[in-house]
Amino acid sequence: MKLYLDPGHGGNDPGAQGSGLNEKDVTLDIALKLRSILLNNYQDIEIKMSRTTDITKSLSERTNEANSWGADYYLAIHINAGGGSAQGYEDYIYSGLSDTSTSAKYQDIIHAEVMKLNQLKDRGQKKANFHVLRESNMASLLSENGFIDNSHDAALMKQSSWRQNVAQGHANGIASAFNLKRKPADPGTGTLYKVIAGSFQARENADERVAFLSSKGIDSFVTTVTISGQTWYRVQAGAYANRENAEDRLDELKRTGITDAFIIAE
Repeated sequence: MKLYLDPGHGGNDPGAQGSGLNEKDVTLDIALKLRSILLNNYQDIEIKMSRTTDITKSLSERTNEANSWGADYYLAIHINAGGGSAQGYEDYIYSGLSDTSTSAKYQDIIHAEVMKLNQLKDRGQKKANFHVLRESNMASLLSENGFIDNSHDAALMKQSSWRQNVAQGHANGIASAFNLKRKPADPGTGTLYKVIAGSFQARENADERVAFLSSKGIDSFVTTVTISGQTWYRVQAGAYANRENAEDRLDELKRTGITDAFIIAE
């Protein structure tokens, strides 16, 4: 499938501002992380981004580019602002569409997946007459990932691990909506070795582990798994086709003092 990925604003248009943040910077970081997740993990997906750096680009330029490229889906990443008291996540499809439209079906799936990982209040699935939704020829969604002028939401936005989780949630939704197939990890065995740096029943404990690993220069993110009806929050610190590489990462984790890390083979 062909995904047109549009991090909102950019260049001389900073978007929403607050808490020392610019919307254009947060949206770009999330979108770049999302692109990496999808291209690294899934087959048969092409991604064109409206921007990969801090440039100015009009709304018409964005939709014209997506339309001429023949994208299958248009995903716009945004951050909200609401005067300080409003908070949470919401997403939009074009107001002229029915609740049974293709865009609405994809919205159902992506909304659910993003909410699993973003730690934000759920403000619901909505419709609007936004340019990028109205003028794009393909199914489309615009996500508003928290309020930049709300202290709770902005504190999360400043964390790389949170932006990674938001990207992962969008990636999970897109993969599910479009039935994307994972890349085979190893042509010989097809096995992927995931390094789990801890598994927790409390989300905040998983987030603390991600923050600790980040302080040690190790990238990780939170995934969820349901075991016997109980949700567990796993901190994934790498996935490798080669078992030896996974063992090396496990040793690296142990040197930081983490004793509950383990490898799962899928």
